[in-house]
Amino acid sequence: MAARWWLWCVSANMAVALLLSYGVPSASAQRKKEVVLSEKVSQLMEWTNKRPVIRMNGDKFRRLVKAPPRNYSVIVMFTALQLHRQCVVCKQADEEFQILANSWRYSSAFTNRIFFAMVDFDEGSDVFQMLNMNSAPTFINFPAKGKPKRGDTYELQVRGFSAEQIARWIADRTDVNIRVIRPPNYAGPLMLGLLLAVIGGLVYLRRSNMEFLFNKTGWAFAALCFVLAMTSGQMWNHIRGPPYAHKNPHTGHVNYIHGSSQAQFVAETHIVLLFNGGVTLGMVLLCEAATSDMDIGKRKIMSVAGIALVVLFFSWMLSIFRSKYHGYPYSFLMS
Repeated sequence: MAARWWLWCVSANMAVALLLSYGVPSASAQRKKEVVLSEKVSQLMEWTNKRPVIRMNGDKFRRLVKAPPRNYSVIVMFTALQLHRQCVVCKQADEEFQILANSWRYSSAFTNRIFFAMVDFDEGSDVFQMLNMNSAPTFINFPAKGKPKRGDTYELQVRGFSAEQIARWIADRTDVNIRVIRPPNYAGPLMLGLLLAVIGGLVYLRRSNMEFLFNKTGWAFAALCFVLAMTSGQMWNHIRGPPYAHKNPHTGHVNYIHGSSQAQFVAETHIVLLFNGGVTLGMVLLCEAATSDMDIGKRKIMSVAGIALVVLFFSWMLSIFRSKYHGYPYSFLMS
């Protein structure tokens, strides 16, 4: 009986020892975790004070972004900024990303809850391979807890890469609101001042004859230019800040027309503006041919030219529409 009691006591002591060793985290392990976290945050804060966007290679990314512990979010831009990559969009996106990071760094609400970083393909190609990433630029939010979800990858093709749009996305994912502060741009006021000076000079030179201000053709042309600019999507570009075009990093093929009906490239608006202008010119020629007092031969030429312009440019316009709205059943000649 005593032997059984002794054996039971030994077993109980061993169980308690195992429970204390493996079941309950020790205070030293917790302190070690806190020390590691403090060192990581201190390192990130030091780098952020020097440069709001932290440049990372594979080792820094794995240690500071992927590896626990972490109580902060990291917004990482994966890009390819080297000249031989010829990524124009990457440079434009980097400028907006720098503006956003500077706005956060010098904000009164700046904390260590969120950091901004970038991984260049030529400095961290192993990171691109680890994440199975084959396009740039790409923005991903690495949250403080857990792995990135689907919404943590920024929809660049839909939202564009303006700092304001990225800031809204960050607010949705991290609850951190960043007020974007852009550096002063004097190009707009200078151009406006130059335009007003030119108009004032013309008015002064023609002050004895102000009939040109009542020229219907001039006002009609100005109104037409404004309408063409607005219908081509220039205001959308101003608000969303989309890239000019997209270059496939693998094939080198450049796309000037966005494949989705929810987004567009800047080059696409220029193409649409050209096509709308061609259709408009064709309609003007047809109207002039019908109402002009010229001889019948010239009017026939104007009619044929007008019909050709309308048919050609409207057909191309419809082809763009079909490429963006997949399944659209109607076509016209070359569309």
